[in-house]
Amino acid sequence: MSSSRALSVAFVGLISMWTFQTTGDAQTQQKPVVQIPKPGVPQIMTMEAQFVRAAYNNEGYVILGYQVSNRSVGDPWMLLEVGMTVREKPDYRLTREAISLETPDGKTIPLPSISEHRAGNTQALQRRAEIQRDSINYFPPLATKACAIQFFPELDSRAMPYDEVELSKERACLGRLYFQIPGGITYGQHWLNVKFQNSLIRVPFRIFTKEEEKLLSKNYKSIKQQVEEAFKPKK
Repeated sequence: MSSSRALSVAFVGLISMWTFQTTGDAQTQQKPVVQIPKPGVPQIMTMEAQFVRAAYNNEGYVILGYQVSNRSVGDPWMLLEVGMTVREKPDYRLTREAISLETPDGKTIPLPSISEHRAGNTQALQRRAEIQRDSINYFPPLATKACAIQFFPELDSRAMPYDEVELSKERACLGRLYFQIPGGITYGQHWLNVKFQNSLIRVPFRIFTKEEEKLLSKNYKSIKQQVEEAFKPKK
């Protein structure tokens, strides 16, 4: 899928609540009805794969992949593959303080410090993420220059961590974020919050139960169609 095609597909694969409606007789196959969670800020939310979510507005764009987190329920650390850019000038210097995670119980968790991350024994999680991952290389058409988000470089590399990254509309910045989750990762609705200069983007993603994941996989096309309709421009 090209970058322009990826941006034109405006749909959310995030399911806040599964409900069912029956049409026809009792033998008619039931289809899930998608209820899109409300971020509380103006933005478009999208889905590029079963475990890939994005959100954007006129100022910024954020995409994340979270397959490894959905396979890590109960674990104390969450890893998110992320991509970020700005959609218009001016450029923006994103710092780690601008990023937080909101959990299903309403807690807001900041990024950990470098020392907290290095003490967290996340090497096994890092290795798992090499296998349990999806491409998140979906960016606006102008974002063609590679850019690294190095808040948390790989633990076995010699790269130094940085506390900020310069975003511009030409740069497609990719990296990994880690969050320490009190009590461990739980099922339910999560939000990745990213503060840009003049706005807040909230990327929704749901940690699925096995039943929810099966339901999503089975009804993917139907769900995609529903949310595409929800985000069509009004005439």
